[in-house]
Amino acid sequence: MGTPHRELDGICALRPAGPQDQVGGVAGSVVATPATTEEVSALLAACHRQRLRVVTRGHGTKIGWGRPPEALDVILETTRLTGPVEHSRGDLIATAGAGTPLARLQEVVGQAGHQLVVDDLVATAGGPGSTLGGAVATNLAGPRRLWTGALRDLVIGVRLVRADGTVAKAGGKVVKNVAGYDLAKLLTGSFGTLAVLTEVTVRLHPQPRAARWVGGHLAPDRLAPVLAGLHRSQLALHGLEVRAVPGGAVEVSALLTGTAAGVGPRATALVEEAPDLAVGTSAPPWWGVLPGATGRTLLRTTARLSGVAELVEVATRHGLEVTGSAGVGVLHAASADVDDGAGGGAGASADVTAAAVDAVRAASVRLGGSTVVLEAPAEVRARVDTWGPVPGLALMGRVKAEFDPRRVLSPGRFVGGL
Repeated sequence: MGTPHRELDGICALRPAGPQDQVGGVAGSVVATPATTEEVSALLAACHRQRLRVVTRGHGTKIGWGRPPEALDVILETTRLTGPVEHSRGDLIATAGAGTPLARLQEVVGQAGHQLVVDDLVATAGGPGSTLGGAVATNLAGPRRLWTGALRDLVIGVRLVRADGTVAKAGGKVVKNVAGYDLAKLLTGSFGTLAVLTEVTVRLHPQPRAARWVGGHLAPDRLAPVLAGLHRSQLALHGLEVRAVPGGAVEVSALLTGTAAGVGPRATALVEEAPDLAVGTSAPPWWGVLPGATGRTLLRTTARLSGVAELVEVATRHGLEVTGSAGVGVLHAASADVDDGAGGGAGASADVTAAAVDAVRAASVRLGGSTVVLEAPAEVRARVDTWGPVPGLALMGRVKAEFDPRRVLSPGRFVGGL
């Protein structure tokens, strides 16, 4: 079957886009699934010549994050960019294609007792989960960010294709690599607006021998003092999570990992420091799971550590469910509205949600952070600023113009319409 853009025929596997092939309600016309970096290069070169707009997609678990593109012709699907995982056991690094599922990467490196310390927040039972490239594009990070940092701190090298088809590499396959600009960090969290990743090299960590969770339910007014004590703890927490729902108790859970002989006494010592909590052997069911349901408005909101409890209070007071990393001040908040397929959250419901977004954003800015609307029904998006105020926007615009002057890649999806 032919495709609407005959100039792309023969470059890689193509198919006409179907009803499901849209980004933020903007439909594409062609889905391309290149299998090699060379095919990605040829595809982007052709799109650049023809001024076709391209959005990159892995498993599509985060395809609704960010703004809808201002135009869309080609969906570049990375699911064939997998290949074998190159695992350097002695150096604690791994290299994999951008379309490799995170779960598959973890399975391979786990055979040597290693792990990529990234929590797949969007993974669901039986679902595809994130790809490595999709995780990098959105700088995915979950509870264990407190231990090793976000994914941007674990990416040490990438192979990429620029919007005009130029193939380039950044970083390398060793941890100590300081030559040149750190383009790998620049691309991490750029939502596919600067280049298409085809290969990623990441730093690994050993899997711990044992883990304990210390947690419990708190009255809302106990959250601030309990978190303050946990923030001061010298017991090397590897995760500190909070969950709160409007009108309910607040849950706190801390993760300790290490040797079997050492983790138990540390957990006991932590309970002595925080007597509101108790020792457990498994994570709570909400650990590492985004709040809300499909079709909800989802925010990522941040604050300095001393402001986390107040930010949680503001969000729940405005009807939002909250989960997130209280140990680093990065939370996710979700509304109860659901997209019913006809504009979801319409009318008063969208107004209420928009007011909640504004309140949370005002609080987060006052507390030293920011708020981004990751996902929302169309009626809510029309009422809110997705990204909010962003310093350095002019510089970011110049970077976009240098990498993608014709605005081929995901135009309009990122901050300030980049």
